[in-house]
Amino acid sequence: MRKISVLTALLLTACVTINIYFPAAAAEKVADEIIKDIQSAPSKKVEPKPKAELSDWQISLYKMIDSAISVAISSAQAGEADLSINSPDISRLRATMENRFATLQVFYGNGSVGIKSDGLLTVRDAANIALKDKNQINKLIASENADRMALYKAIANANGHPEWAAQIKSTFAGQWISNAQSGWWVQAGGNWKQK
Repeated sequence: MRKISVLTALLLTACVTINIYFPAAAAEKVADEIIKDIQSAPSKKVEPKPKAELSDWQISLYKMIDSAISVAISSAQAGEADLSINSPDISRLRATMENRFATLQVFYGNGSVGIKSDGLLTVRDAANIALKDKNQINKLIASENADRMALYKAIANANGHPEWAAQIKSTFAGQWISNAQSGWWVQAGGNWKQK
């Protein structure tokens, strides 16, 4: 009798468990799209507009509407998983990164900046950086790395799964490296190589 109740408890637990899997293929597609947009954006010196402040009641209203839509859509969706990249935070971060890219591209090209295996930037060869540019490049790298981390969190949050941020970061890391342009330096297996 005891074996039957343990078995019943296990079956009930199994019925209640819901597997929310990370859509890796969709994440790669999103990463490619964002990275290619950033790297192909025409250089512009326009700062992104600051995001408009919403009142607490507006935020609550939008969250309720979003939840209602999510329930309706999730029950109707089937097939390939998708990641949403349409949020004000994601748009703002993409615009900032697109604006910064033209400046970073010079440092990628001369080998002074490289893409680490985790997808973040680092000074790879400080000898290629003029003394007058060292402060600027350090600020650029810090800003870019902060925006990349914020982007991963924003994508995870926009999809209702903040716990996916680390997996999104890992997916983007591989895509930053695979989308690196010819002549750029990337880290693979702890070693630097030029694409």
